Amino acid sequence: MMRRFLSWISAVMMTATLVATAYALPGVDDQMSPPRIDRSVRHELVMLPQLSVFDNLAYKVDDATVTLYGQVRNPVLKNEAASVVKKIEGVESVNNQIEVLPVSFNDDRIRRGEARAIYGYNSSLFRYSLGTLPSIRIIVKNGNVTLEGVVDSQADKNIAGIRANGVPGVFSVTNHLQVEGSGS
Repeated sequence: MMRRFLSWISAVMMTATLVATAYALPGVDDQMSPPRIDRSVRHELVMLPQLSVFDNLAYKVDDATVTLYGQVRNPVLKNEAASVVKKIEGVESVNNQIEVLPVSFNDDRIRRGEARAIYGYNSSLFRYSLGTLPSIRIIVKNGNVTLEGVVDSQADKNIAGIRANGVPGVFSVTNHLQVEGSGS
């Protein structure tokens, strides 16, 4: 029993030594590569606890600089997004261009109406509401609605736009939904 345990400890130590040696080899870049930074930024933004269906976060990675875009309802979310991205290994600077949406009772009423219209239980789009962060995001600013995100088909994109237009009090709807796999 003791001999087996010592063999196991030796194997673990040898593996750890090999891994440490591989990272110490010349030519291994200490900075994360841009694709890894991109994945890390996306992961950190999606994991923000305040992020909701009524917020839209986007970003662009240019070498070690990350530019944040989008719209949020809460200024804390804007600051938190920049804070978590700054902590990612390989990120040297963050340009935070996230817009904080104005506080408006009318916009809040429209948000609730849009969520019911698009994600309602009897809606063919209900499946997009499942999961941690729904794939159709509803941005409302001064009575104007913008739909962001990804859907499976052009028909779903059209249905979301029609349903969004049917909510009382909406001045306009801009449908920026992308159809998965088509780039449109």
